[in-house]
Amino acid sequence: MATPDERPSAKRWFPLEANPEVMNQYLWGLGLPKDETDCCDVYGLDDELLAMVPQPVLAVLFLYPLTSQSEEGRLQREKEKRDVSSKVYFMKQTVRNACGTVGILHAVGNITSEIKLQEGSFLDRFFKSTANMDPMQRAAFLENDKEIEDAHSITVTAGETKASENADGHFICFACVDGKLYELDGMISGPISHGISSPTTLLQDAAKVMKDMIQKNPESFKFNVIALCKKVGGAF
Repeated sequence: MATPDERPSAKRWFPLEANPEVMNQYLWGLGLPKDETDCCDVYGLDDELLAMVPQPVLAVLFLYPLTSQSEEGRLQREKEKRDVSSKVYFMKQTVRNACGTVGILHAVGNITSEIKLQEGSFLDRFFKSTANMDPMQRAAFLENDKEIEDAHSITVTAGETKASENADGHFICFACVDGKLYELDGMISGPISHGISSPTTLLQDAAKVMKDMIQKNPESFKFNVIALCKKVGGAF
């Protein structure tokens, strides 16, 4: 999707498909061990459907349509008062259509205490290199990294739908850090706190925020939710 950076020279990628199998291959290739996590579809936000998602859920990726209503809601949320933990990993997005990759990096960057990345892998090197950078420096680091650009491009071709530069959706991430639910969106200036949460209620707490966003776009059905779940004992 489009980013606030509208320079003619701004780098542009093709958007990722909201497909758990594709996301898994992408993450595993970047250095997230197969026996650590799995991306799973969330088929609905009602309690009975949320209960079908394997636990524990480490992070949630949400793809929503870019409409005038969703943009108005995003701007309104950005104005809300923030009380952000210093432990939150956040980065800006400067590459057009890179929101899927930025969402994945937000997810993994905030669960490094829960998982063990493959030593020397892209993800291991990326988070070590960007640990002390500010959000814009992290965005520039990503923009100039050929390895992740190539991996993103390969993942795009693995999707079931034909890729188009004219994306009409945007990925964001929800993560629980220091007992609070955070909305992580590279299009805005920083993380948004949605109040108290916990690893066991992360999915349900994120669902409340996502339901509100969906209700503000009653004419659109282009929503998708993917949960990044931790494998317990090597399997679900």
